Amino acid sequence: MESQRDAREGLVASLDSTPQAVPDLPGTTGTPAKQIPPAAVARLTLYLRALNTLLAEGVERVSSESLAEASGVSSATLRKDLSHVGSYGTRGVGYEVQYLSRHIAAALGLTHDWKVAIVGAGNLGKALARYGGFESRGFDVVAIFDADQMVVGNEVGWLRVSDVADLETVLHRTGANMVVLALPAAVAQDVCDRVVAAGVRSVLSFAPVMLQVPEGVNLRKVDMATELQILAYHAQRAQAPGQTA
Repeated sequence: MESQRDAREGLVASLDSTPQAVPDLPGTTGTPAKQIPPAAVARLTLYLRALNTLLAEGVERVSSESLAEASGVSSATLRKDLSHVGSYGTRGVGYEVQYLSRHIAAALGLTHDWKVAIVGAGNLGKALARYGGFESRGFDVVAIFDADQMVVGNEVGWLRVSDVADLETVLHRTGANMVVLALPAAVAQDVCDRVVAAGVRSVLSFAPVMLQVPEGVNLRKVDMATELQILAYHAQRAQAPGQTA
């Protein structure tokens, strides 16, 4: 269950990690849109989560120090990241939580209508389809597919598993504009090619293989084994005498 929860959180971060152009909002400076560095985009998702928690608690303003602490970063890093979407803090007063939350959401593209289809109804695919946190973050899971005829037609959450043979038809009918591949390596490239040919330009892959996509398609890869290997490296260094992670 822990690995499934990590995968779900990884999906949200990955969907939000493509460099974004900053849109203008009422009351901003009207400066030209610019690209936000991917590392900053990933941290903006953390700030947005912290801000939404504050909103739920009825907090109206927050200092940069408190927001940074809640997000696990330094105040300097937070201020630098927020400079990419404009500075809305007031010295001695802090940030207006609702306004900053709304502006970060717009910068991340979360004010658009993102419809997600999941290909692969195994344990990971089903866990992702049942995750209730996507909707609150701007993602609507509209379809789930599988090739196993023993699985096709089963219900996962409120969705019914569609046959991957009908992939193009269902993608068109649901208006899906993002696809998650929770597939074995052997079939991932073929399905990815079909997804791209169907007009989808944003793909997140959990398949343990490097996929090839044409220019203009945004592909993100989540490799849990690689992340564990990186953790093992840092854990080993932390345990070695005189070493720090």
